[in-house]
Amino acid sequence: MKKISLMVVTSLLFAGCVTTPTHEKAMSSSLAATSQGRIEDAIADLDKQMLANKNKKANDFLLNLEKAELLRLSNRYQESQTAFDIADVQVKAWEETAKSGAAKLGGQIGATLLGDSSRQYEGQDYEKVMLSTRMAMNRLSLGDLDNARVDIKRTHEREAIIAGVRAKAVAKAEAEAKSKGATTEAKELTGYPVETLNDPEVLKLKNGYQNALSHYLSGFVYEVLDEPSLAAPGYRKAIELRPGYAALEDGLAGLDKRTSFRRQKGVTDVLFIIEADNAPARVSKSLTIPVPTANGLIMAPFSFPAIAPDSNATTINSIQLGTQSINTALITDFNVMARRALKDDLPGIQMRAVTRAVAKGAVQNELNKKVPLLGLLGNAASVVTDSPADDRIWRSLPSRVFVARTFIEPGEYDLQLPNMTLDSSKLSVDGRYMVVTIRSYAGKSYFGTPVKFGKVTVPPVLPAKPAVKPKAAKPAANKVVAPAAGGAN
Repeated sequence: MKKISLMVVTSLLFAGCVTTPTHEKAMSSSLAATSQGRIEDAIADLDKQMLANKNKKANDFLLNLEKAELLRLSNRYQESQTAFDIADVQVKAWEETAKSGAAKLGGQIGATLLGDSSRQYEGQDYEKVMLSTRMAMNRLSLGDLDNARVDIKRTHEREAIIAGVRAKAVAKAEAEAKSKGATTEAKELTGYPVETLNDPEVLKLKNGYQNALSHYLSGFVYEVLDEPSLAAPGYRKAIELRPGYAALEDGLAGLDKRTSFRRQKGVTDVLFIIEADNAPARVSKSLTIPVPTANGLIMAPFSFPAIAPDSNATTINSIQLGTQSINTALITDFNVMARRALKDDLPGIQMRAVTRAVAKGAVQNELNKKVPLLGLLGNAASVVTDSPADDRIWRSLPSRVFVARTFIEPGEYDLQLPNMTLDSSKLSVDGRYMVVTIRSYAGKSYFGTPVKFGKVTVPPVLPAKPAVKPKAAKPAANKVVAPAAGGAN
């Protein structure tokens, strides 16, 4: 029994030395092909990754998210929805566990010796929210308003569950850290780019899971369904999450007037959703942290995830529709959201690192007692190496999302993104409402299939008033001449 135990702990100790392909490496070819306009090559490459992963269930959720997003870009909405449905099954299971209050949520600490990358990927909080939002957008592209409404409702419910889990997870990590004499403050990690997590953009976010796109879309869907009382909270929440944008504020301010305006003017209410580039990558940063052990405090090497801000993130200030220039609003920035999510996750990541270090220390002490030489080798290995940080993140999501909205008469228009090459398309405007999606890269833009809802209201043509005949001139009156003074008698 002792031999078996020794073999087990030894294999776990050296497990960190095994190199496995990272998610970023697996996705690099697909992402490059997508940005160059080779979307079918990108999908084929991802299919190869999924085939190679068929016996590894830990990444199924993430790979289905990636594939579904690429299928969206190819306007294959039903296939995209199928892949999203597969991923959503896992999130629904996570939600049921969360509702039960199960203690296993928020860390999967059983993977302490192997590192975070060995555990099943549950998704970032904002990824769970964007999953149901993407499903709603697919429904809209398929013209399915009723089920888009269902997905919108599920988005709100999902946010509420995440809020409860997040609060408990942070409190638990901080309590465990305190009990072990460790810290969960990023500023205590020497060499970690803490400034990327504490810059004003990150701190300004209300949380790491709610985004203004989801809520503005909610407002729009309910407005199309003629449910203004439900539309207003969506627009209001979008403004709360991204204050200071006139394009968002107009959604709420003009809600009561829009119906009558469309009826009177015979125009189409067009919502543009313009997305740029890809979400940021997680990278592995090696650094040391102080860890209390039976032999005193030691400096142990570990790898932590970090997200570098994209200094070249695309900004789209306006779009051109015919002769009309329409201002946009930056509604969601996933570069910032990814950093906020990491900031929220860091206490748990640090706690698992500390637990891993303490566990390795215990293994090494046991090895030193049983086989001194093996224990020495194990100690050297753990000092030199640690598993790379978990770099899994939904990379095919956009970097930034912009919205624009206008009223315009039905007809054919040139649609352009100013100051960008290869970014033009013909848009046939029709219907009472329209949704138009665009995904833009430096070398290629993908125009989603425009979808319309309802019929444009043609203003009634009032009968012309009969011409008024000019009045005939009155004949001149006979002038009566007064008799001259002194006339004949």
